[in-house]
Amino acid sequence: MTAVGLDVVEVARFRRTLARRPRLVFRVFTDAEREDLAARSDPVPGLAARFAAKEATMKALGVGLGAVDLREIEVRRAASGAPELCTYGRASALALRLGLSSFHLSLTHSETIAAAIVLAQ
Repeated sequence: MTAVGLDVVEVARFRRTLARRPRLVFRVFTDAEREDLAARSDPVPGLAARFAAKEATMKALGVGLGAVDLREIEVRRAASGAPELCTYGRASALALRLGLSSFHLSLTHSETIAAAIVLAQ
């Protein structure tokens, strides 16, 4: 089986959401994800891209928000600098039930838009 998920996030809207709900960053992103972006002068576009990756992954898994904990989907950096996707817990179990054992991830963002596409195989 092969599955695809795509998601786009408006950076300004995501920024407003984080400003209204600052604890959200701890509920959505893993320690490693937050640490990876901590040194950036503006981590919000990167966080928005990672949020898009989490939603794109859920779409590839055929589920919506709430089906898995968003921290069970993690964006990491490979040694090459390329983003890679890891799943844990319910997200990993769901992928295995669907016969999906690998994920390919592409992220992009500008000042206004963040996007992610996930190819699951």
